[in-house]
Amino acid sequence: MKIYDEDKKLWEKCAAFHGHVCGGLTIGYKAALYAMELLDLTFSSDEQVVCVCENDACGVDAIQVMLGCSIGKGNLLFHMRGKQAFSFYNRKTGKSVRLVLRSGPEGLTRERSFDYYQNCVPQELFDVKDAAIQLPEKARIFDSYFCEGCGERTGANWIRLQGGKKLCLDCYQNYDRFDV
Repeated sequence: MKIYDEDKKLWEKCAAFHGHVCGGLTIGYKAALYAMELLDLTFSSDEQVVCVCENDACGVDAIQVMLGCSIGKGNLLFHMRGKQAFSFYNRKTGKSVRLVLRSGPEGLTRERSFDYYQNCVPQELFDVKDAAIQLPEKARIFDSYFCEGCGERTGANWIRLQGGKKLCLDCYQNYDRFDV
């Protein structure tokens, strides 16, 4: 079953956002479809749906388009592990799932990889596991301060004190006796 048979408009919207079609975009598309089915998810206008991605690859763009997860809203988080794995959370129901891409055929060209992912149903592509990370809290708004080094406004959670001054991470001199 090809993607465009399932929902051509949604697929085209993902492709337009991403800029091209590829196997990676297909992986994110299928992960989002599967999460929608498993957790009864729809597009999130706020933080009702949360996704923690373990990669920053092409598929993340499909998740943004389909589920409304974004860095700015605070419901798209990265737990970089270099894995094609995505944890989805439904705040309304408290349910969550972690989808991990199964190994596919080795040595495929980009075109054959694309065809492979296009022709698989989500259930064939992913192992369904319990989410390993607890549902992250909703995004907070922090006070901000002017860095006394560069003068740029910086969120309070990113300010460090050094020599009696409030410094951003760029101006702060990290102390580590092993990195000399």
